[in-house]
Amino acid sequence: MSRIVIVSNRTPGKGPAAGGLAVALRKVLSNHEGFWFGWSGKLTETPSSKPHFEDIDGLKVAQIDLTADDHRAYYAGFSNSILWPSFHLRLDLATIEGYWYEGYRRVNQQFAKALMPLLKPDDVVWVHDYHLIPLASELRRLGAKNRIGFYLHIPFPTADALYAIPHHGDLMRDLSRYDLIGMQANRDVAAFTDFAEHQAPSTFATASTETIDFSKTEVTAFPIGSDPEAFTRLSTSPAAKKMIHRMRRALTDQRLILGVDRLDYSKGLPQRIEAYEKLLANNQRFRRNVHLLQVAPPSRDSIKEYQETSDTLDAMAGRVMGRFAEPDWAPLTYVKRAYGQPSLAGLYRLARVGLVTPLRDGMNLVAHEYVGAQDPEDPGVLVLSRFAGAAEIFPEALLVNPFDTDETAEALRMALDMPLEERKQRWQALWAAATKHNVDDWALSFLKRLSPGIEDQAQVDKDTIYMASVA
Repeated sequence: MSRIVIVSNRTPGKGPAAGGLAVALRKVLSNHEGFWFGWSGKLTETPSSKPHFEDIDGLKVAQIDLTADDHRAYYAGFSNSILWPSFHLRLDLATIEGYWYEGYRRVNQQFAKALMPLLKPDDVVWVHDYHLIPLASELRRLGAKNRIGFYLHIPFPTADALYAIPHHGDLMRDLSRYDLIGMQANRDVAAFTDFAEHQAPSTFATASTETIDFSKTEVTAFPIGSDPEAFTRLSTSPAAKKMIHRMRRALTDQRLILGVDRLDYSKGLPQRIEAYEKLLANNQRFRRNVHLLQVAPPSRDSIKEYQETSDTLDAMAGRVMGRFAEPDWAPLTYVKRAYGQPSLAGLYRLARVGLVTPLRDGMNLVAHEYVGAQDPEDPGVLVLSRFAGAAEIFPEALLVNPFDTDETAEALRMALDMPLEERKQRWQALWAAATKHNVDDWALSFLKRLSPGIEDQAQVDKDTIYMASVA
């Protein structure tokens, strides 16, 4: 039986897995022989040439250390200051430094050189996310003939945005070295296909430049999901009930509108606050009767654009408070810290409206979690951005254009006024989609497409607790 080798930027740490991806891939490795490979999280003066193995909660993990300069160029630089904004169609926020690509390439070469001696001929390699696009090319250069798959957890950019990325031709050629590429949504596959079918030469290309051959690479949508049944159980746990009791005591009869996001410019948080402000301005009857809770733990706060998003959100939340607050009523609560899984599940279950309005997102697992946590007899309403990958599988949500804050405000009104029967009908359809696209079946379907000989060797542990994965 083939071993499975999972490769990602970071390897899992000790203790309970914090992300849906980590939970699903732990299950994969518990059912198949193999190991997880990636960066250790440690910085050193001399880059690792040989990985060190560690047993982490029964998981075999191979790790390498990076130098501070390489990590800065590879991670904060090329990955998160160029690829992340460009893939999310925020070219205005992309910062371009030529040496970042050199560091990005160098780290991928380091990964490949450290991983190659560990591979057996029939190993199946599964590479994750935008940090490691060149890895297949580097492994092939070293002689690897293994089946290698790649899964992109963020959106794939339009052709115009792709052309704005330095060395985009090299990156696309790197992708052609994978046997299977998985995307979150059909719109991402369409964007990839658009580039493949209408390649334009680089400004500096010679007449002999060859087009990139994608004929040996399969590109397919594999929508990632959550474990909705586990989240249902979690939402009725003692810790979740404690959170619900605390919130009900604070809210009294107010209905809760809930947002849960990383503090990231792609999540559309300023637009969300503006839409809520318009809801209160246009519908005086909701004042004192609704409350917005936005949970937004900081992420990548060393990057300037993230700091600016935080400052903007602070100012907007303060403006709404100043405009509508009364001595005995606050229109919103804005919390910049993370909550544990049970507490989040309780908040989801209590919320009449789940407000999930990113400007662009790969999937957005918060939408899945919100659906999984609802009370079937009194479910809330999901207000969802059309530009999240989840919109393709959740058409029964109230789909909005997050850039149009008037439209989002009206969707909030509709959600708050929606009768119980309609809420139940919409939720039942959302639940069916969430269970169909669960995280366990996602992992197995990808691996079986990558290597048809792989079979599930053990019953998936449905009792494993699932939590939102953040990129």
